[in-house]
Amino acid sequence: QAVLQGTILLPPRVVCSGFIILLAWLSASVATFRHPGKGSVPLKGWRRRMIQTTLSCLTRTLFSVMGFQVKVKGKIASLQEAPIFVAAPHSSFFDAIISALTGMPSIVSRAENLSTPVFGKILRSLQPISVSRQDPNSRKNTVTEITKRALSKGQWPQVI
Repeated sequence: QAVLQGTILLPPRVVCSGFIILLAWLSASVATFRHPGKGSVPLKGWRRRMIQTTLSCLTRTLFSVMGFQVKVKGKIASLQEAPIFVAAPHSSFFDAIISALTGMPSIVSRAENLSTPVFGKILRSLQPISVSRQDPNSRKNTVTEITKRALSKGQWPQVI
């Protein structure tokens, strides 16, 4: 019974997931089109609202299509309350669920992830802080950038 049900549900879930990812890529492309700074200047106005609302909604929908039911208990901290928050043990795709539930904050990510087709564009729209394993100063630069964004008084989104 469970195998039959999984066999029937898998194709529509794959098609829906692909469509949602395509919409997320399109939204990220529109929001970052001709944006000056390429990640060194925060997204503002309609661009930031578009990323926050559209990508958050699409990511939640994607996880729902995949069969995840997520409930938030308590209150999610605002940017003013917590400019930085930590998700642990951040080692899986569950970080995306946390990002969707918290309004698509900036993340700290490997620099290599930014060059991934489709997902790299979506990731870039979140204005991540990239960490390079080849650069010996990368850790220090990452800490400096996190501090700069945390002290920006709301110009940058939260950092996860």
